[in-house]
Amino acid sequence: MILQEKYTLSNGVQIPKLGLGTWFIDNETVPQAIQEAVKLGYRHIDTAQAYQNEEGVGEGIKKAGVAREELFITTKLAAEIKSYDEATKAIDESLDKLGLEYIDLMIIHSPKPWMEYHEEDRHFDGNIEAWRALEDAYKAGKIKAIGLSNFKQEDVSNILKNCTIEPMVNQILAHITNTPKALIQYCKDNNILVQAYSPIGHGELLKNEAVGSIADKYGVSIPQLGIRYDLQLGLLPLPKTANPKHMANNADVDFEISEEDMHTLYNMDPIQDYGEASVFPVYSGK
Repeated sequence: MILQEKYTLSNGVQIPKLGLGTWFIDNETVPQAIQEAVKLGYRHIDTAQAYQNEEGVGEGIKKAGVAREELFITTKLAAEIKSYDEATKAIDESLDKLGLEYIDLMIIHSPKPWMEYHEEDRHFDGNIEAWRALEDAYKAGKIKAIGLSNFKQEDVSNILKNCTIEPMVNQILAHITNTPKALIQYCKDNNILVQAYSPIGHGELLKNEAVGSIADKYGVSIPQLGIRYDLQLGLLPLPKTANPKHMANNADVDFEISEEDMHTLYNMDPIQDYGEASVFPVYSGK
């Protein structure tokens, strides 16, 4: 069962192969969502400072009824934080909001502040500063693993050239019709695990007839196909839902996509429009 399987990060820390994303699950709703997920066997929860639900996630963890060490909790340093002092303060704030003695994984949410996502300045110096704060928190035992999110190859390279501890994870948008092949390979070549958020393309894959026909062939839902696709590429999918039925469906991926169908899915034309999610710079392309 996928919920019992783990990857091993470059520093030896084990991370469950499937996580629960909590983007857009508010502080009031998220504690119950986490309790339902844990009841189903989920042990990997992904949040962020930008989601404004860390307190709720912490409450859910406390009420989940399993030992803290059984859970793997990820949060993200806000994209706007590009100095050592700000990052150090924000790390401690996350620990406080989550009510945890340590965070399993903390990552820089974006190489650029969101409002500057498509501007030329890549904030190389600021990212080095934020990374240094993560390194120091890691050395102090506040964080068990550190990584990146939405970092393109040149952004990852900047960290690799200037770090004392190499990133263990890069969390990126990766799904059927949008598989950044070169970036994934670059991360793998540098022992960086790729986490795949929005494995169903923020819901847009549900409208794709070609994807639907392949899902039908295996007798599975489109979300199940999308999650299995990422897993077979060696990625770690993070489907987001507060619905226990969807959580259970997302974890029921004990099937194998054939090599031929993987090739078809891998080479599908990219999604041009992410619908309502296109208001977010990371999806809009502009």
